Amino acid sequence: MLFQMKAILYGDGEAEPQPEQVAQLAQEVYNNDVLQLLVANIWRFEFEAKKDVSQIFNNLLRRQIGARWPTVEYLATKPEVLFTALKGYENPDVALNTGMILREMLRHEVLAKALLYSDRFYTFPDHIEKTTFGVSCDAFANFKETLTKHKPMVAEYLEKNYDKFFAMYQGLLHSPNYVTKRQSLKLLGEILLDRTNFNVMTRYISSEENLKDMMNLLKDKSKNIQFEAFHVFKVFVANPKKPPVIENILRRNRERLVQFLTNFHNDKDDEQFVDEKQYVLQIIESTGQPKTAAA
Repeated sequence: MLFQMKAILYGDGEAEPQPEQVAQLAQEVYNNDVLQLLVANIWRFEFEAKKDVSQIFNNLLRRQIGARWPTVEYLATKPEVLFTALKGYENPDVALNTGMILREMLRHEVLAKALLYSDRFYTFPDHIEKTTFGVSCDAFANFKETLTKHKPMVAEYLEKNYDKFFAMYQGLLHSPNYVTKRQSLKLLGEILLDRTNFNVMTRYISSEENLKDMMNLLKDKSKNIQFEAFHVFKVFVANPKKPPVIENILRRNRERLVQFLTNFHNDKDDEQFVDEKQYVLQIIESTGQPKTAAA
């Protein structure tokens, strides 16, 4: 069956795919829920056949008729296909195949939104934390894709679900796994610095606990973790409208922070980082100092 489907979608080497046959196959696939069956049973296939399933799935997903994406429209009514692909991370024998299928689905906003707004989205940390290195990296890539591909939609979600999302994210920032911790910090920096997420950033950098968290991560034993933490810490410092609680923490710790940052990653040959560190130092040094009266 897979061989015949692939031949119709890709051609057989001698003849190009025939649009009428492709349309007929696609309709049969939709009518019989074949995509769900393929993803749910991908573990039954041999290695090469698993790759065929991914190729067939992705070919149908990319099928476009004018401005319409028929397979995307179909999948929008069948979110269980998305969830089954995500659940594939539980089986290391199929995780990278279902991960590829999931990644292709996440390219489409309506499908990414269906996943993000479901409770299944909150299973990502388990897939990132409790799997092999290769599966963990793939799961994190799709986690990141969900949060960065369709920015206005994600910004709206984060504003509406701020507490729930960041309660989950906090676990990733304190993961015992170095790679997870570093990737999560880096992604947090990207999310906060994206102008689409301005309201989310403003709320995040108004939190005393979040600032203390980043100050602790600046002292992590890993220099790479320290570096990523700096890129979040600088957002707190550079905020021109700091809440009093943030201003107070920086003022109370001014001397220690200045001393710490003066010696922070001085061996790094990165002009932008050097400039940013200098800027952060200047702001911290002036925190709580009386402002010079205008002439």
